Amino acid sequence: MHDNEKKPGAATKPELTVREKIELIKKENLTGRQMRMARRLAQKNELQFTSDLDAVRALRDAGIDPFQSSNNMLKNSAKNDSGNAMSNLPATVRKGNVADTIPLDDNQRRIEVNKIRKELVLRRRRRIAALITKLVCFILIPTFLAGYYFYRAATPMYASFTEFVIQKSDSPSMPAGASLFGSSLLATAQDSIVVQGYLSSRDAMIRLDNDLGFKQVFQGDGVDVLQRLDDDVTNEAAYKAYKKRVQIGYDPTEGIIKMEVVTPSPQISLAFSKALIGYAEQQVDQLTQRLRKDQMQGAEDSYQKAEANYATAQQRIVDLQEKLGVLSPESEIAAQMALIQQIESDLQQRELELLELLDNPRPNQTKLTVLKNSIKSRETLAKRLRDEMTINTADVKSMSRITAEMQAAQTQLALRQELLAASLLQHETARVEANRQTRYLSMAVAPVAPDEASYPRSFENTLLSALVFAGLFLMVSLTASILKEQLTG
Repeated sequence: MHDNEKKPGAATKPELTVREKIELIKKENLTGRQMRMARRLAQKNELQFTSDLDAVRALRDAGIDPFQSSNNMLKNSAKNDSGNAMSNLPATVRKGNVADTIPLDDNQRRIEVNKIRKELVLRRRRRIAALITKLVCFILIPTFLAGYYFYRAATPMYASFTEFVIQKSDSPSMPAGASLFGSSLLATAQDSIVVQGYLSSRDAMIRLDNDLGFKQVFQGDGVDVLQRLDDDVTNEAAYKAYKKRVQIGYDPTEGIIKMEVVTPSPQISLAFSKALIGYAEQQVDQLTQRLRKDQMQGAEDSYQKAEANYATAQQRIVDLQEKLGVLSPESEIAAQMALIQQIESDLQQRELELLELLDNPRPNQTKLTVLKNSIKSRETLAKRLRDEMTINTADVKSMSRITAEMQAAQTQLALRQELLAASLLQHETARVEANRQTRYLSMAVAPVAPDEASYPRSFENTLLSALVFAGLFLMVSLTASILKEQLTG
């Protein structure tokens, strides 16, 4: 019988094309993971393909199941079965394992099923044991070490609490609305924030170290290794410890600054708290010191200048009075004019009497002589008084000019007096305003030396450590699982 002859009674099956095979493979609805496995397996067996579906088709034509993990061992058998054909050509007949074609009886099936079950149980136990080992190594042991440290090794720390508020004085002359706003929390919120920032700064830490030895408190064998500072510790490292041990908080709703100081000794904690409160009071005093000083300095300079001008104007009047020889030139002139008028009035009366006496045919000569002498003496006195009122202009100023200068000096003195009074009022107002700008620290909760250690909080810290280790373990496990899935998928 020739090879090309068909056996009688054998049904002929038409050969499928490559496209038809790919269409049939599409209908199987293979997953992406199966497609990737087929592509990698086809590449390992050096098969030619154009797509993932073509890779499945090529593997099946070569007699290789693309979805079995043992297919890597079929590469050499596929080459040997192909004879002298090239390894990258598909086989015309799918060749499988002869043992797979032999049906299993019930006993063999039970044996295989039990074997698979035992392998699954063993694999599950190994996974559980590995998981328990990981939990013990990465969670239980670190948590135990953390608990041992917090319960046994950690140095007990004592905390003192303080609460204080910054207030400002109000002027009694301020309006009701302004006084209400000035005494509100908004008026001292900025000052409270400034004080909080200062107490949390390096300057406060260095000052506390210079005064009470902050670094020395956390050095030595009395403090555990994790909380101990080195003997040659720098200010930066000490400042990190300072920020942990001195907690400063500001509550904007109540306007209260809260401070907690933690040290290995209750007495040292109390001393540190009092020192920091003193620093806060000094900082509060310095907040408005320059403003108050500038206000008072300006008012003081203005008052001193007004007082000096008033003294100069007063001295000018005294000089003019000494120059005139009188206290008041107006009074002197008025008195002298009154005297002249009185003398002239008497002179007129004497002249009338003289005229009456001369009307007599035979006047009394003695009486006539006395009357003429009296008139002459009064004329001489009036002339002398008038001459005294007008001084020689070649030697000194005239009386009228000196009088004008006296009046100008008196006007200047009155003006300087008014300016002095206004400057005095301004000085008092500035003093009241400076007092109103004064800030002061009011203690709400005074620090007290604790009689029991506040830190470490062993149970809370141990529980927190367990949660942290568990979270890290879960995160690392999820990351490893995702990476493994990406690499093996």
